[in-house]
Amino acid sequence: MTSKSMSVARGTSGARARLVMMGMVLTLLAAIGVSAWAQAPAQPGPGMHAMHHHGGAGMTGGSPERMGRMLDHLLDGLNATDAQRAQIKQIMAQASADLKGQAQAARELRQRSMQVLTAPAVDANAAEQIRLQSMALHDQMSRRMTQAMVAAASVLTPEQRAAIGQRLKDRQARMEERMKKHEQDGARR
Repeated sequence: MTSKSMSVARGTSGARARLVMMGMVLTLLAAIGVSAWAQAPAQPGPGMHAMHHHGGAGMTGGSPERMGRMLDHLLDGLNATDAQRAQIKQIMAQASADLKGQAQAARELRQRSMQVLTAPAVDANAAEQIRLQSMALHDQMSRRMTQAMVAAASVLTPEQRAAIGQRLKDRQARMEERMKKHEQDGARR
């Protein structure tokens, strides 16, 4: 790999890490919102789909300062106490530390997959083994993030979780409206 392509790969990796971090925050929102909806009367909402869509690897990139700002943004408007903020930040920082090694393993699996799929002769058995390893790794990462999300949600009061649930519901409605508008715009062309 040339130094230029390595530099581009590092830049892409940083951008990917930031996107993954944002996915973690959205996943946390979804998990807390699901908890709130479970306590409320049945209402339509994004539910578990949001958790699965964003995955569980969101804590593997970004600086602690950035993570702190994102969590502060998440908790703004909830009247979260300083103690709650500190406890949630600690939970997420520990999850981040736990997931760093798994994120490296995921990168290595992607590299091995590319080697197998771009080889002169494609080894279907090797590709399947990599797929199975990737699924097992994703399951481990998802399990760890679910543990962190449950711990973080338990720090908040039922009212705070309900407020996050309402934010998610509003966000989902805005997203659906944008998608509908985009489809209408596309149909006119």
